[in-house]
Amino acid sequence: MKLQPEGVTVVVPVLPPGTSERMAIEVQRRALERVQAAHRGKPSIFWYYTPMALLFSAEADADLIVYDCMDELSAFRGAPVELRRLEQLLMTRADLVFTGGRSLFEAKRDKHRSVHAFPSSIDAKHFAAARKSTLADPADQAGIGRPRIGFFGVVDERMDIDLVGAVAAARPDWQFVFLGPVVKIDPADLPRAANIHWLGSKRYDDLPAYLGHWDVGFMPFAMNEATRYISPTKTPEFLAAGLPVVSTPIRDVVAPYGDRGLVEIAATAEEAVGALERMLAGPKADWRTRVDSVLSDMSWDKTWAEMSRIMATAGGFAADEDTETPALKTGVAISA
Repeated sequence: MKLQPEGVTVVVPVLPPGTSERMAIEVQRRALERVQAAHRGKPSIFWYYTPMALLFSAEADADLIVYDCMDELSAFRGAPVELRRLEQLLMTRADLVFTGGRSLFEAKRDKHRSVHAFPSSIDAKHFAAARKSTLADPADQAGIGRPRIGFFGVVDERMDIDLVGAVAAARPDWQFVFLGPVVKIDPADLPRAANIHWLGSKRYDDLPAYLGHWDVGFMPFAMNEATRYISPTKTPEFLAAGLPVVSTPIRDVVAPYGDRGLVEIAATAEEAVGALERMLAGPKADWRTRVDSVLSDMSWDKTWAEMSRIMATAGGFAADEDTETPALKTGVAISA
């Protein structure tokens, strides 16, 4: 167990190399038992990010169970075969279901009595630092020409790599910068060209410096089962950084960002080239004002405050009277 500065204790089971799946589940089950024993007599919340955690927690007792459904995980490449069954089980046990976007909410709302949509929010202050002209261009990016069109995030089956290759080939004078790890796909399959730059993973703290020296944000998501219900957090993050954005027609990007004229939507390479050309020429005069108006009502603190209020009501917990919004006074929250 490790106590964080924020007062959160993080428990990380250490599994030796070669540990069998069965033993891994048993180690995690025992770790959970020890955590609950250390907080016996205090209310507890189980917060599930993945139904797979039921493999080691299904027999444990909790005062409140929350399923934080951020993605349709069963649609991802390499998803465990038992994931769908475990999600059905979790749906029967959970007191609350939170979804990471509107489209996912619509897919889950008929499967549980208490489903609540929480679209991706924003640490606006962090990403707004990209608007400052004082940020130095990172060393591995400084030698790349302009204009720069960038993406940050995991590079996996959710990226339309054919679209990336086609757009880059159509405009060899544009530079395409990609930040993030490559997972679940063969790096050899990524498009390679003099104007495509795969710079790898970067620290969260360093992202504003990279974005501050881009000209347009690009979200070339593939239109497939893995992206059907995603609500990309990077949409408001790009906007907070002051970058105009071009995205493929992901449903939770089209509404509300595309419909409000805050993000350009492009379904094909030809459309993407046209949209990028328009954004490089400069967004509409009032674009940033409208962006900031939308972002001003968004924050992770507001998201948590509303989640906390719903949880306090559902679990009968006391609210924190020292804050303007309810915060749960609980002994232990188990997140998996």
